[in-house]
Amino acid sequence: MTEPSLPKSVTARAGTNIALVKYWGKRDAALNLPAAGSLSLTLANLGSETTVRFASDAGGSDGRDRVLFAGAPAEAKFATRVQRFLDLVRTRAGIQLPAEVATNNTVPTAAGLASSAAGFAALALAASRAAGLHLLPAELSELARRGSGSAARSIFGGFAEMSAGTRADGADAVARGLLDEKAWDVRLCVAITAEGEKAIGSTAAMERTALTSPYYQGWLASVPVDLEEAGAAVLARDLAVLGPIAERSALRMHACALAADPHILYWNPATIAAMSTVKTLRANGTLAFFTIDAGPHVKVLCRSADAPVVQAALAATPGVMRVLVLAPGQGAHILNEN
Repeated sequence: MTEPSLPKSVTARAGTNIALVKYWGKRDAALNLPAAGSLSLTLANLGSETTVRFASDAGGSDGRDRVLFAGAPAEAKFATRVQRFLDLVRTRAGIQLPAEVATNNTVPTAAGLASSAAGFAALALAASRAAGLHLLPAELSELARRGSGSAARSIFGGFAEMSAGTRADGADAVARGLLDEKAWDVRLCVAITAEGEKAIGSTAAMERTALTSPYYQGWLASVPVDLEEAGAAVLARDLAVLGPIAERSALRMHACALAADPHILYWNPATIAAMSTVKTLRANGTLAFFTIDAGPHVKVLCRSADAPVVQAALAATPGVMRVLVLAPGQGAHILNEN
């Protein structure tokens, strides 16, 4: 059989995104369909770069996909997840070739900084293009979602909104862009409060919360209002309205997880101290608002002009190890296509 004419390799980059209206819980785990919508900000300088090549000589000695992470063979769990995703791409493209995948992250893995969102958004773009597909943004978002629920949003730059959808096949559970990365001059200051992987991964935590938390249905019921109000605030570029919505969404998500059985608690003392710092900043006239994902780190949304003040206050907070100041970033994009 003649090998199809495909690019030798494609390299794509995607930034991580931080949800301001949270995604927590799935209506279909197999298809990664969210139980509720979400709204996020894609970030610059914190993400993943992935190179994919489909060819008869691309696989390992066993003929299977070769998956590299940071220049070394990936751990089995990660490699299997990538291989399953590649099977989706192969089926869609009508090819059977093995692939070589090389990924490098500027996001700590499994630390609550959405590394999987950036990773699978970059993989979706690189793999689909390397397989000869040229997908529309909504199609690419749907594909990325199959790897990681939040990856659907990293296809878009700046602010993006994810729909939970209603279709059983998930075709309408996709993200769309609201404001691109240049449309609103804000910053996200990330207070790093711990090193290493979190105790429980997001997928397992979501499942436990949905099954055991008495607050889960209340959480789901609260999201549509948050989503509508947050979307309007983003389009109006109104931080004073968006910020409180982001805070209440984060706190409700964590309250829901805390009520699971056994409970899920991602915070540490520095997490709580950083939240207090943000409240003090706001009391003193600085518009700054926190959000916290499935991890101990605190992300603070503010105007770009206020970022130095916010960064200094967070850095002086007991237990905070360092503070990153991140601008809105572009969506998934091709870096190289040979």
